[in-house]
Amino acid sequence: MSTIDLGQLADPNSPTGDSGAGAGRKGLTRVFPHVTPKLWVGAGMIAAIALFGLVFPFVVQNPQAISDVGLSAPSGDHLLGTTQTGQDVFAQLAYATRGSLLIGVLVGVVAMALAIVFGVIGTYVGGFVDEAFSLFSNVVLVIPGLPLAIIVSSYVPQKGLVVIAFVIVITSWAASARVLRAITLSLRSRDYVAASRVSGEKTWRIVAVEILPNVLPVLASQFLFAVIFAILAEAGLSFLGLGVSGQFTWGSMLYFAQNGLALRLGAWWWFVPPGLMIALLGCALSLMNFAIDEIINPKLRDQTRAGVSRADRKRLARAEAAAGTTEGATA
Repeated sequence: MSTIDLGQLADPNSPTGDSGAGAGRKGLTRVFPHVTPKLWVGAGMIAAIALFGLVFPFVVQNPQAISDVGLSAPSGDHLLGTTQTGQDVFAQLAYATRGSLLIGVLVGVVAMALAIVFGVIGTYVGGFVDEAFSLFSNVVLVIPGLPLAIIVSSYVPQKGLVVIAFVIVITSWAASARVLRAITLSLRSRDYVAASRVSGEKTWRIVAVEILPNVLPVLASQFLFAVIFAILAEAGLSFLGLGVSGQFTWGSMLYFAQNGLALRLGAWWWFVPPGLMIALLGCALSLMNFAIDEIINPKLRDQTRAGVSRADRKRLARAEAAAGTTEGATA
């Protein structure tokens, strides 16, 4: 039975391939060998959300300003309507975006710093330090994160953004530390690391120059996961009334919408925007994570460089099935 090569589907000169799309993909691959459409789309969405959270809080009115408008649908004066007390939902969304992003980035940075200390530095040093760090990471890893965050948050009197971020980061670093530890164990036995050690290089320089650059893609992937985990955890805490006090986040908007019976009153403009922002950011971070996976995974990277998409593989399967049917009928 005749077969069809994947390269034929991606070849612009092939009669079965898409010449425009193939040429565009190959041109983009030559200029940016590790850039995929997922990375562009994800980065664009994240940039748009970050720009909204950084700029619009200086443009909109005070989100806590109460007016006698009451609960009203979106209009020219209030783009996303108002709450029961007349507060502008669009202004709240702008401030909430900034607050949620701040919590996510803060948790991501601190969690990755702890993961590097326990997963990379401790593993490279080895001996008692590695065993102690590994034991502590395993203990933290089995602790249920959300119940612990609920307990700790319920006993904290003043819950600001930094405090909530600290509560969330308690258990959000251990999984990343385990992943980095496995990679560091492999890198520690490589020839170039052994050569640096024999030549008298200091430990901090070997870790910073020889090991960390090789774990950066995985570290970036774990950072994105920590950010979305922190935002979802904060939303869960705020929905239970244990979130940030005196400041707006996406979770606090959902909490106030629930208390204001927004769903029962049909005030969709009150709870849909924060929920949609959480979904969009999660989608953007997932796309970025998939793109990073394609960069660090040789098999996926080769498929991306060859311009072989899922649609190409489906066309290949249909073409091979049609070729087999034709040969069977001829026989």
